[in-house]
Amino acid sequence: MKTIAFTVVSAFLLTLIMGQLLIPLLKRLKFGQNVREEGPKSHLSKAETPTMGGIIFLLPLVAAALFFSDGSRDFVLAAVLSTLGFGLIGFIDDYIKVVMKRSLGLRAYQKLIGQIAIAAALAYYAYSNEHIGSSLIIPFTGGEWDLGVFYIPAVIFIIVGLVNSTNLTDGLDGLATGVTLIVSATFTIIISFTAAMAGEKGHYYLAENHGNLVIFAAALTGACLGFLRYNTYPAQVFMGDMGSLGIGGAVAALSVLTRLPLWLPIIGGVYMAEAVSVILQVGSFKLRGKRVFRMAPLHHHFELSGMPETKVVAMFMIATAVLCLFALMSI
Repeated sequence: MKTIAFTVVSAFLLTLIMGQLLIPLLKRLKFGQNVREEGPKSHLSKAETPTMGGIIFLLPLVAAALFFSDGSRDFVLAAVLSTLGFGLIGFIDDYIKVVMKRSLGLRAYQKLIGQIAIAAALAYYAYSNEHIGSSLIIPFTGGEWDLGVFYIPAVIFIIVGLVNSTNLTDGLDGLATGVTLIVSATFTIIISFTAAMAGEKGHYYLAENHGNLVIFAAALTGACLGFLRYNTYPAQVFMGDMGSLGIGGAVAALSVLTRLPLWLPIIGGVYMAEAVSVILQVGSFKLRGKRVFRMAPLHHHFELSGMPETKVVAMFMIATAVLCLFALMSI
């Protein structure tokens, strides 16, 4: 427990230090946020807020996870590579948009190819690891669902869907950071339990690797907590695609390596709601010529309905906390 606490505090403090060092630099370089013209008009004032802030918390996340983990680091290295891989795609997209001043950034198919490649690598690693395999744990039942040969394509779909959902959630000051803080804290608790269970059953490889995943989840919690210092309303910095895709890769790795992807609709229910709102909006407009929401993703619907931005963020964080508590009740 002390190691978990030290990890959270270390990632938190490192993120605070990184913010103090990098935010002034991002401002001097004029790495301002690209604000959608079709978005809420209140967001136009955010155009000068620096973006590409994902580096502020991703580096402390990785540093704390690697420093405090020990023994077999197979799983934590896979989680780190997933985080950095998806973060790199986001960094390239941010760089093209912010530094090269090309508003479109990476094309959708280019992002998708990169995301599928990283997701496939993570899925294959899990599938080929005899301690993970092709079975997923079913929520609330304790049972398992063996997907067999369909495991890899199914998990690729889940990972890519989750990563893009976290990207969609990053639309209000502190929203993606706050939601992920609660999600990662929940994974810290759940994986602590699975590590202890593995140890009791004599599965020492799993116990050691799950123990290190607890450290990774704790580092993600501390890093998000530190980034909230700069990302809450009014935000001093935005995480950009580097940050939102990076945390998507981190949460995806935590779920896949512990065989918990089927728990994501509960623990990551807010991520899913954001993605579904976009699918419904686009589908309805193309099929019927009518919109379901005032604007998608879902957080913009509430914002345009007259709810203050801070209240929307609080509501989504509360919803995440309730869903995560619901998930913890089944352990």
